[in-house]
Amino acid sequence: MIFYTREEVIAMTPLWKGERFEDGRPKVADRYLDALYNMTLEELWKPIFVKGYENNFISIQPLHPEFNADGSVNRKLVGRAVTAMYAPARPDYVQAQFQTAQEKGLTGTPNQWVVDHLQPRDVMVIDMYDKIYKGTFLGGNLTTALHNKTGNGGAVIWGGIRDVEQMHKVPDVQVYYRGIDPTPIRDFAMLGYNTPVRMGDGREAAICLPGDVVYGCSGGVLFIPPHLVEEVVDGGAKTQVKDMFGFEMITQNKFTTAQIDKNTWTEEMLDLLMEFIRTDERAAEFRNLDWSREYDLARNGDPTDTQSAL
Repeated sequence: MIFYTREEVIAMTPLWKGERFEDGRPKVADRYLDALYNMTLEELWKPIFVKGYENNFISIQPLHPEFNADGSVNRKLVGRAVTAMYAPARPDYVQAQFQTAQEKGLTGTPNQWVVDHLQPRDVMVIDMYDKIYKGTFLGGNLTTALHNKTGNGGAVIWGGIRDVEQMHKVPDVQVYYRGIDPTPIRDFAMLGYNTPVRMGDGREAAICLPGDVVYGCSGGVLFIPPHLVEEVVDGGAKTQVKDMFGFEMITQNKFTTAQIDKNTWTEEMLDLLMEFIRTDERAAEFRNLDWSREYDLARNGDPTDTQSAL
């Protein structure tokens, strides 16, 4: 199928039990997207990595730096994935592709089809098979359309871009890409829309599904499965406050780095952490977190904790 149906998208994302878009994509609540802006790559990566999601990150360059010269945050990318996969053109397939598109009321080129269907806070995740020369998926016009459709969304393109000077002037959006070339996009065909896509090559490749939550920072892009986002946000918040507490304990020589780096803390360490959260205003925002699982692991042991925390 070129255009995956709602039923097919639901079938490939069965662990998501919440609200969905009309096209079947999981619709993670805005409050979780908002929370991700204040979290780091490592805080978000660890909770999904330990669950076996080891192929969800790619290192790729951003159009805009994450940080300004003074250290303040300039631009991160957070949103819900809309995916598309492309391949080199072949005349008979291209003809069939455009016939299917025409029947669905689509006009323009295969890259425009994706932009035309974007919604607020969407992120295009595009497998352009690393095509840069004549593989410039976005330029000034489509980046402007991307902003108008998504607000503060963006794109992750395993391929090229053009009109970079114009793209830099488009506010709010962030774009990740493989290379820059002045040529317009040519000689390509869409293999699938709202389909699983492979981003990257070889050992560096990642997979993204429609509806994944996309998190882009200076280090690259992480694709978070929607059914894990709530857990990841809470887990990341726990990592934040544990780091805050841990740095202070190391500075005061109360615990060693080896103790702090253990994935499972002792009851004594957790008790001191709870006291820190209760009494230190820096930790006020973390006072609603549930630590019962951490106490259970401290008392009963964690069979997976054979080495320092990742």
